[in-house]
Amino acid sequence: MTCFVTGASGFIGSNLVLFLKQVGIDSFAIDKHSLKQKKFPILSGAVIHLAGKAHDLKSTSLIEEYNLVNFELTKGLFDEFLKSEAEVFVFISSIKVLDDKAGDFLDERCKLEGNSPYGVSKRIAEEYILTNGINSKKRIYILRPCIVYGKGHRGNLELLNKFVKFNLPWPLGSFDNCRSFCSVDNLNFVISELIKNKKIDSGIYHIADDGCISTNDLIKLIGAAQNKRIRILNLNKKLVRIIARIGDKFNLPFNSSRLEKLTYSLKVSNAKIKAAIGQPLPVKINEGLTQMFSELQS
Repeated sequence: MTCFVTGASGFIGSNLVLFLKQVGIDSFAIDKHSLKQKKFPILSGAVIHLAGKAHDLKSTSLIEEYNLVNFELTKGLFDEFLKSEAEVFVFISSIKVLDDKAGDFLDERCKLEGNSPYGVSKRIAEEYILTNGINSKKRIYILRPCIVYGKGHRGNLELLNKFVKFNLPWPLGSFDNCRSFCSVDNLNFVISELIKNKKIDSGIYHIADDGCISTNDLIKLIGAAQNKRIRILNLNKKLVRIIARIGDKFNLPFNSSRLEKLTYSLKVSNAKIKAAIGQPLPVKINEGLTQMFSELQS
């Protein structure tokens, strides 16, 4: 089956295109110019919609921009898909459509309570797909991955790697959290299974590695990859929060937002997708993260 991929030049997209080639699936990128002109060259096969505005910023002034990219673009592409002979539509949404600060493992029954501009734009895109595709005989999948990592990843994981590289002691040892992550290899595997297996029901699926890991254990994994001895400090939480508020006031790199991103818990259930596929995901969380951190050292 031929796949038409949006966002093929991004982190997830570039990894996906290589993976599809390895498993014998031809893919064609829908370029940015075609997307901006709302020209979607869909003929048949499958559509994998990755393109979007991904940075989850707090500024409400960006709501219109998020909606334009994450909703309007999705709407146009999905409408074209319904008119085409294509059989499969895979929309990469986000766990951010939910209240991702909840304590329990997030599954597909959780309420759509994410209120960031990014989360809201993804949510209304999901609702449009579900409403307009409900009577379609095509296979339609909405995937909500949590934090995706792997080759070419940029973000807080890379920052943590640099932190350890400079032999700095980790000061947030007193914060006990548990984070789910999603290997890009697991996401690619799921997408390929959805394309090939006609028996998998349309619907919403959360994508994550099995289990979760604390930031403190992440630091230890990075230290092992760099062959460095790690120093973890258990500073008083109240003191750390005061320092973070000082960072807010003076616009410093360490502030309340950065503290929250490094210490909050995010636990995502992958039970539904594993049951649908009928097999476990290939990459375990510790193995996948260890491989990524090892690649960062080379």
